[in-house]
Amino acid sequence: MTFAIAAPFGTRAETISPDALLRAYPDHLAGRDKDALLWRDGMKQALSDGKAEKSFDDKLANASLLDQLSLAYPKGPLARPPGPRDDPGRFRNTEFFDRMYGNCEKGETQRRLVDVSWIDGTKLRVTSVNGVADRLRAVIRDIGRLPQDIKRYAYPSAGAFNCRVVKDTGKRSMHAYGAAIDVNVAQADYWLWRKGAYRNRVPFEIVEIFERQGFIWGGKWGHFDTMHFEYRPEFFDDDARESAGTK
Repeated sequence: MTFAIAAPFGTRAETISPDALLRAYPDHLAGRDKDALLWRDGMKQALSDGKAEKSFDDKLANASLLDQLSLAYPKGPLARPPGPRDDPGRFRNTEFFDRMYGNCEKGETQRRLVDVSWIDGTKLRVTSVNGVADRLRAVIRDIGRLPQDIKRYAYPSAGAFNCRVVKDTGKRSMHAYGAAIDVNVAQADYWLWRKGAYRNRVPFEIVEIFERQGFIWGGKWGHFDTMHFEYRPEFFDDDARESAGTK
């Protein structure tokens, strides 16, 4: 891949304020104090798990809400490949997403899935929570307007809802919430297949369309997954970006 000129990969120096969660998910969250989020049903969820020093692997396996926000997502084209610890969005707090989208192992997520027709007409099951299905329909509309030599990287889709875990963490994937989609696997690259050697073939025109609708891209991870997009609008809140250590 040839990297476009852009700002350096900056996730190591920036974090995201928990206020971004309030603005991203107003249907679910009522507010916060310095220690916890307040859900609209009255439940309070601690921002921190009290562990001051956690390794990268600890955060992947058992992310607190602050861990989840501890790496900012770089918008725009990448100036260089992400580093091995540049994984914005891969730290996920299972309690947070289970409360929002439901636990698929209990059949909760499935009750709020709807059919969306992908670019080639195949049906995908996607959550209606947070307007994700509508956001994906906007993505489909805009990708459909791209030249054929670009949009061919987007289809056939490798799937959306799938009640499964992430291979290297054992934690529920965003696919398990119906809030993620994989594009054309034949045109994609994945860190476990490549044994760590970064590669990407997905055109940035497709990535940009997804990002406009609040989806982050796995091609901006050190543990890259270039077919993968997931709905995480909190990472596009410029007002919530903070220098590391200021939260």
